[in-house]
Amino acid sequence: MQPLISIIIPVYNQNEELEKALDSIFAQSYKNIEVIIVDDGSLHEVRHIPMRIGISPEGSTRNKIQLIRQENSGAPAARNRGFEEAKGDFIIFWDADIVGETDMLEKMYMALKSNSDASFAYCNFYFGTKKMPSQNFNIKTLKQNNYIASTSLVRRKDMVLWDESLKRFQDWDLWLSMAEEGKKGVWIDEYLWTAEIGGTMSSW
Repeated sequence: MQPLISIIIPVYNQNEELEKALDSIFAQSYKNIEVIIVDDGSLHEVRHIPMRIGISPEGSTRNKIQLIRQENSGAPAARNRGFEEAKGDFIIFWDADIVGETDMLEKMYMALKSNSDASFAYCNFYFGTKKMPSQNFNIKTLKQNNYIASTSLVRRKDMVLWDESLKRFQDWDLWLSMAEEGKKGVWIDEYLWTAEIGGTMSSW
C-alpha cells in the first residue's frame, strides 16, 4: 500500500488555474492522495471547482478533496492551515498555477524512498517556457541562493511551519529553517512540473 500524500493547494482568485492543477493532480500515476484546497479569501469563491473535476474510475476522487475557506491571510498562512488538516505521511504544497507531469509524485516519492536520510525531494521545473534548473543539495550554496521551489515532497515528520510574517522568499526561509535542523533534500534532475506565468509564484 502506498503511503498517503497530502497535496495542499493555497488559492486566491485563481479558478481557471486551479482547474488545470487539479486535472494534473488526478492524472498522477501515484493514486493514494488527498487534496486540501485552502481558499485564502478569494473574491470569487472556489467551492464549485471540485465538483467540476472528473471522477476517478473508482468513484472516489470527489471524496479526496477538502475545501477550506479563510479570511485573506497570505500564502504562508494558507499553507500552514492546510498542513494542520493534512493526514498524509508526505506533504506537498502545490500552488494553483502548477501543472505536474503524470509521474511527478511517483518520482518524488521514489526519490525519498531511495534516500532515507533525505527530508524532502525537489526537481527542476518550467516557469512558463523558461527552464528553471536546480542542483544538488548543499547548505552553503542554499544560503547564497534559493534553488528549491515550494512544490517539493516533504516527509511530514520533518516539516516545519511557514513563517507567516514574510511577504517574500517564504520558500527560501522554509528550506533554510529545515537545514538549520539538520534536514536535507534530494534533487531529481528532471523537469517535472510547469508554473504558469502570472500565477501564484509571480503575483501572490
